[in-house]
Amino acid sequence: MARITSRITKQHTWWRQALDPGLKFACNIRHLASGDSYSSIKRDFRIPSNTMLMIVPEVCQAFIDEYAAERKEIANEFLRRWNFPHVCGALDGKHVACKCPPNTGSTYHNYEGFFSIVLMTLVDADYKFIWLMLGQMEQLQTHK
Repeated sequence: MARITSRITKQHTWWRQALDPGLKFACNIRHLASGDSYSSIKRDFRIPSNTMLMIVPEVCQAFIDEYAAERKEIANEFLRRWNFPHVCGALDGKHVACKCPPNTGSTYHNYEGFFSIVLMTLVDADYKFIWLMLGQMEQLQTHK
């Protein structure tokens, strides 16, 4: 989020107070992740409908503007090296075996007969990490 904050920050004026960039980011992520309508999100965040209509495209465009060049380089490299067009990364996950931390119950039990923590990674065409998340499986699943 730090990379797009400057792109979605507005100045306070005597006419209106600007929305916090974190609030704009949260509204956008909520809409994209859940598919909720603007009207349900506006009630949760207390933002008017006409403002919600402007926030989501603004934040999405900020992401595109900030990350487009490097993603395009990654996609070109996937095409050149592996003949996969329009690929911005290869995603994979793995259960990494671990000892059960004290007082966690079945939180780290993966029903394969051992305790583990989930490692999710996204790599570019040269197998270099773009993104990595280490955490419990419940943290990685989307809320339905």
